[in-house]
Amino acid sequence: MKIAIASGKGGTGKTTLSTNLAALIAESEEVVLADLDVEEPNSGLFFKAETVHEEINVKAIPYWDESKCTLCGICARVCNFHAIIRLGPSIVVFPELCHSCYACSELCPEAALPIIQKRTGILSEFQTGNLHFIESRLDIGEEQAVPAIAKTKKFAAQKYSGVRITLFDSPPGTSCPVMETVRDADFVLLVTEPTPFGLHDLSLAVDTVRVFEKTIGVVINRYGTGNDDVAEYCRREQIPVLARIPDSRRIAELYSAGKLIYKEIPEIRNILEGILDAITEITEGGG
Repeated sequence: MKIAIASGKGGTGKTTLSTNLAALIAESEEVVLADLDVEEPNSGLFFKAETVHEEINVKAIPYWDESKCTLCGICARVCNFHAIIRLGPSIVVFPELCHSCYACSELCPEAALPIIQKRTGILSEFQTGNLHFIESRLDIGEEQAVPAIAKTKKFAAQKYSGVRITLFDSPPGTSCPVMETVRDADFVLLVTEPTPFGLHDLSLAVDTVRVFEKTIGVVINRYGTGNDDVAEYCRREQIPVLARIPDSRRIAELYSAGKLIYKEIPEIRNILEGILDAITEITEGGG
């Protein structure tokens, strides 16, 4: 079962929930946690894990071979992403805009745009006990998160196909990286907070996830602040609220120190166990 832990905005508690759920599950069975916030992955800060594998992430981009080019302009016309332009007597390639569709290279009549591999970042795998932690990290200046997310999910699926639960710590927001994260998840757990901003961004996230017809559950973090508008929205939209995590200075202190909060606060362990039981009941019962 693949569980994506997402939110409409940053700072709601996705990583807190992802890391604590993963560690709790690892107490009794193997689990995979994939940090898919590839622009700034931080789930690894909460684990003292051993590196077991690293590999370079690359993407395919065209390289202009001036000696073969006749400046026909076909490459610029077929590129939907404006990653290639003709500029006077030259063809200019913008690697940051390239989506590796191969159209320019395949359709060039002179084979003047061979494909080369460009480094975009690094994929790392760590292990501690039953917990298998995987992250991809984009190099500084790289802008396309989706290919790195797709590769990380594929790596996890192929290597750990026999593991019962895989958790995806999603990027924040509702843009393409989030869509890539949730599109093949079995369950999407949306983390929000009881504030007007939390409600606004939760509604955007719900609309996004529903495009993929995913089963949804909500966790309200920092419960006890704000108002009941989020809970009322969930009732109106028939979205189950699986847990309410209280607003607590102690939780904030533990998180800031890079510690797993359920190990220090028994109430949080009970809440996490309740979330897992609820997800199992919903998914096995067909939603």
